[in-house]
Amino acid sequence: MTIQLSDTAALFVSERHMGILSTLGHRGGIHSVPVGFTVEDGILRIITSDGTQKVRNVERGGTATVAQVHEGRWISFAGPATINRDADAVAHAVALYAVRYRQPRVNPIRVVIEIAIDKVMSSADLVVAADRSAA
Repeated sequence: MTIQLSDTAALFVSERHMGILSTLGHRGGIHSVPVGFTVEDGILRIITSDGTQKVRNVERGGTATVAQVHEGRWISFAGPATINRDADAVAHAVALYAVRYRQPRVNPIRVVIEIAIDKVMSSADLVVAADRSAA
């Protein structure tokens, strides 16, 4: 199944808003932190430093959720999460981030959290559709 964002939802996640990444912490609680993120071709990407708590949580738990809210509009993405350390993947994620936010500082230990979006929830004005033809 491929998740297709409505034009309104795609615009909303291209605007300069932060998200909240939620993962399972090492003691079973929810670990939530603010992040910048991008969405492209069904993959949500977050650039971060290797070894952070969020990276360790993804490596241990393998699933994550990112939510963005602004006033009465909100959208939430969920799916299996992985850490990508490939230099080309990191460079691509940085380029996407720079378009949405700003050029990030140089970080030699940067990695990418990649979430394969398999569930989207949103406020009524951002309704998304699932293309079940790919299922």
